[in-house]
Amino acid sequence: MVNLKYALFWVLPLVSAGTWLGMLLAMFIVWELQGSPRYVSMEPGQRIAYISDIGAQGLQPLFIAGACVTTIFLDLSFAAERWLRHTGRLAKNMGRAEKILSALSIVFALLGTCGLILLSIFDTVSHPRLHDGFLLLFMGGYIVSAIFICAEYQRLGVHFRTHRVLRASFWAKLFFIIVEIALAACFIGTTYTMNKSIAAVFEWIIALIFTFYVLTFFVDLLPASRDHQSLTNQQLGHVDEATAEHGNGHVPGGGYGYDGAGNGQQPKPPMAQNY
Repeated sequence: MVNLKYALFWVLPLVSAGTWLGMLLAMFIVWELQGSPRYVSMEPGQRIAYISDIGAQGLQPLFIAGACVTTIFLDLSFAAERWLRHTGRLAKNMGRAEKILSALSIVFALLGTCGLILLSIFDTVSHPRLHDGFLLLFMGGYIVSAIFICAEYQRLGVHFRTHRVLRASFWAKLFFIIVEIALAACFIGTTYTMNKSIAAVFEWIIALIFTFYVLTFFVDLLPASRDHQSLTNQQLGHVDEATAEHGNGHVPGGGYGYDGAGNGQQPKPPMAQNY
């Protein structure tokens, strides 16, 4: 059964991803319709404009607005995910380490937010060095944030082994980390070897892949709208607490515990945890 009170949370990443993708498409289409002009910020021989080249011209208000809306709604998605895990609507953090990892992911996401908003304000024409620094802050902040999220989800997977959503989201975010680091290395390498057109292609690809990273939070938040999901999370949390009280040092699904009668049987988690 869908709980409409919590159904709106998964709209947050959709707004973020839709705004980001719409902004990128609008900027690229305008540049193409204008005849692919060479801007003053472009290097000699550069045929493809960076996103920042287009954003530094007449479309800077769109660039700033898109960056703000994208990052604000993405940060709200981070905050919603943290709150929903705390309240048990999503697979609940069972230890302090997971909460610390979650907090660190939010901190670095906020740094990435500052980077994107500031790079859109301090354009590459008037403030090239500041712009490049904020670009690195944006990319580095969200990549490190994704690393902490993956670490958190890996630990959650120990407790919630039958949650397919956790597994799928973990692998999707890990894919984002690996691909974005590889593409960022190519982007930086081609930028400093004066292959500006190739570097611009890598920048557009990196930006588009970021859209799919944002959409992984839709997958994370969607189960919160299901009442049955909340029930199974709370049940498994009680099983884990009961196991810890017996002092056996094992977690559900990770070893042998007690079946409630002291028989040393592994407790069975609720069956309906496959969201």
